[in-house]
Amino acid sequence: MPPRPSGVFLFLGVVLVRLLTVDEVADFLGVPKSWVYGNWRDQKIPFKKVGQGLRVRPSDLEKWFEGQEAA
Repeated sequence: MPPRPSGVFLFLGVVLVRLLTVDEVADFLGVPKSWVYGNWRDQKIPFKKVGQGLRVRPSDLEKWFEGQEAA
């Protein structure tokens, strides 16, 4: 069996992808956490509340990113 990418898990035969945190999104985009929170509040970044934290699927973040206009 080939190795799975980091953050990909198999659970009861279903492939699960680890959700990204605000810190990880900020690191990925190269922006401060405050910028990430501000864009979530404006409902631009597709985060979901999970308990007390925010999480986003990598694929949803990629779709959001691709939909952004170049500055």
